[in-house]
Amino acid sequence: MNNSITLYLLLILFSCKQDVTNPLVDRQIPNHEIPRSGHQIDSIDLSAPQGYQIQKHSKDSYAHFLQNLPLKPKGSPIKYFDGRTKSYFSEYVAVIDLPIGNKDLHQCADAVMRLRADYLYQSEQYDKIHFNFTNGMRVDYTNWMQGKRIKVDGNKTNWYQAKEASNTAEDYWNYLEQIWMYAGTLSLSKELKPRAIENIEIGDVFIQGGSPGHAIIVVNMATQESSGEKLILLAQSYMPAQEIHILTNPDSENLSPWYSTKDLDQLITPEWTFNANDLKYFKN
Repeated sequence: MNNSITLYLLLILFSCKQDVTNPLVDRQIPNHEIPRSGHQIDSIDLSAPQGYQIQKHSKDSYAHFLQNLPLKPKGSPIKYFDGRTKSYFSEYVAVIDLPIGNKDLHQCADAVMRLRADYLYQSEQYDKIHFNFTNGMRVDYTNWMQGKRIKVDGNKTNWYQAKEASNTAEDYWNYLEQIWMYAGTLSLSKELKPRAIENIEIGDVFIQGGSPGHAIIVVNMATQESSGEKLILLAQSYMPAQEIHILTNPDSENLSPWYSTKDLDQLITPEWTFNANDLKYFKN
């Protein structure tokens, strides 16, 4: 069995986790699941709780892109990559209407990278699309556009010229699947920059890298002018590969689906608990 097939099988066996013996394989595993009650929403850019105002951003910003992600009809179930339905209906309030492919790849860190890449791709900022494999190799989409592809030999990876230059939707999707296969929470946590919780912004990521590991992204924010308190809306994918969804708040049914960042020490979400110092952001 060659090394490429071995790496693929490891991904299937240890999806959403890290195999510490092979730095190219970094996925995540769950540490708990908490069924909670919630309500469905029509839009990410929904009304804020009384006394709070939704942040407004320019139409060409990443924040605006995330605030306006398309949603499936209210009440839609979360679908896995193989078409099965996720049974935890009470952990989310909406499902993002984006394709995830038919492979077990689009998990937590993958969804975070995908949203960032989608924004940059749609705004034609191709030179800013890049992520690192878990072995440290930086994979730029501009190289991919030139027809270059990546040879995997054990833990070693190298570019080679495979085809003529091309930038089709299929090329872009194949790039994403290559990233999802060999990157994950461990590599992404090293790429992202730390952010103090009081400076949190839309697009920031709560991430714990390694085994186990998980990542969720801030897709909307509301602020209270008098106090400066910030509320956030969170989205995630999970394992097995599944559609991105907006989370409920299991710690506050009255506030759900919003989360307050005031005096935040631990962030308790339906399937993972983060610390305030797990907050990071993309810096191109």
